[in-house]
Amino acid sequence: MSHIWLIFLLASLVSGGLSGRLSHLSVAAMQGAQEGVQLALALAGALCLWSAVSRVMEKSGLSEKLSQLLSPFLSRIFPETCRDGAARSFLCANFTANLLGLGSAATPMGVSCVRRMQEFSRDKTRASNEMCRLIVMNTASIQLLPTTVAGVRSALGSADPFDILPAVWTASLLSVLAGLAAAKLFARIWRG
Repeated sequence: MSHIWLIFLLASLVSGGLSGRLSHLSVAAMQGAQEGVQLALALAGALCLWSAVSRVMEKSGLSEKLSQLLSPFLSRIFPETCRDGAARSFLCANFTANLLGLGSAATPMGVSCVRRMQEFSRDKTRASNEMCRLIVMNTASIQLLPTTVAGVRSALGSADPFDILPAVWTASLLSVLAGLAAAKLFARIWRG
């Protein structure tokens, strides 16, 4: 990835030098860096808020109740994982964070779940089918509240940052279903 960024940087410098607009390039780079910091701070606020909500849910026992509510659904997709209480807890927390649109908060829980899955896996050198399904679901993630995207839209001046909900619901549901279907298909192909 660093090679790609280096190519972009060199192409920009060469293009700016050849067109005689190297000073414009440096101004644009500084302006972009400033806007990037402002956006990061705006997103940090939203992430802190929802991480705190997640922590309150955990301390109040609401996470455990949500885990019990999600278990019948998730146990159909992850039957082996849901037999282990710790793995099921990480899985439910990951799924909940994704529902709230907190991909960066969901990732550590997903990693913890995969580590726990690896502990009771027979083959420690390969990802199991359930690990692959978790990665697909975590990557595609069904989002009820796309808080990160709404935070970006709000920081950029959107009057109604949540007006994208129907599109997000449709796209995320379809991407998860397509990903799970592909994971199931490839699991059969590689098994046989």
